[in-house]
Amino acid sequence: MKMNISISADFDNTRLDAVLCALDKTVTRSRAAELVTAGEILVNNKTKKPGYRVKTGDLVTGCIPEFKLEAEVLPENIPTDIVFEDDHLLVIHKKAGMVVHPAPGNLTGTLVNALLHHSPDILGIGEEKNRAGIVHRLDKDTSGLMVIAKTSQALSFLQKEFKERRVEKNYLALVTGNLPEDRGEINLPIGRHPVKRKMMAVNYETGKPALTLWKVQKRFKEACLVEIALKTGRTHQIRVHFYETGHPLLGDPVYQPGRLRKKKSRVPWQMLHSQRLSFRHPYSGQRMEFTAELPEDFLRVLALLESEIQNSELPIPPQF
Repeated sequence: MKMNISISADFDNTRLDAVLCALDKTVTRSRAAELVTAGEILVNNKTKKPGYRVKTGDLVTGCIPEFKLEAEVLPENIPTDIVFEDDHLLVIHKKAGMVVHPAPGNLTGTLVNALLHHSPDILGIGEEKNRAGIVHRLDKDTSGLMVIAKTSQALSFLQKEFKERRVEKNYLALVTGNLPEDRGEINLPIGRHPVKRKMMAVNYETGKPALTLWKVQKRFKEACLVEIALKTGRTHQIRVHFYETGHPLLGDPVYQPGRLRKKKSRVPWQMLHSQRLSFRHPYSGQRMEFTAELPEDFLRVLALLESEIQNSELPIPPQF
């Protein structure tokens, strides 16, 4: 649906995402918010937040893509590494290469398809069928821990815990180059890339606060194994932050200097792993903590980096 609409007095002081829902009945509030945040919908040729209150005479332009995934998401018998399960939630170890939920270009073979086979009742959890039970996401090529809600109450509780930053998330990553310090933080706002709308970037004008804490676990010849604690949960936060500081993730096909972006990497995908997840249980309130071992592909890359140190005549950088 193409939009070129001048806001009438009937919509004056109405949230922008609510206006989109009113104009297109197939669009949910969360879907409308995504389109606005992605810059697909503009007001007076400017990006706005989903909660922007439109004014009479505002010109709303853009396009609402035809979205058919709500019709049916089928269960698929895909092996899933379940770390923990009870009547309220699942904790899974997602493998790298798996998309979390169906979307254009990835309609099948996703984690949601696998979850529906394992727990069919998850289908009714959440506003959108293609995101049934999904509390938070990991990028396709990021491995590691995720928590999945099995009830509406659990979903609401866990989403609020993430929003209030009461969930602890720790990652392991391999970053290129030699970090100058043993530990530090990256505090740079992240928003949609001003030109490449599918990418994120450090954006001082429209970006949201983003804080990443890091500590070097091991130094290699041309890379560092880094432990990361996220204090915010922005899209592509770790990847964008380390790219911005000149130390992009090993194997990241997107956030790399231009000269390297199209160069074939010797690693299968971005070296990023969700190692630890800690949160309060939505029923008991007790804090739960889970850890996930590094996958084999990540370990192979570590072994390769280790062998380069052992075979090098150069002095070994000091370990943390």
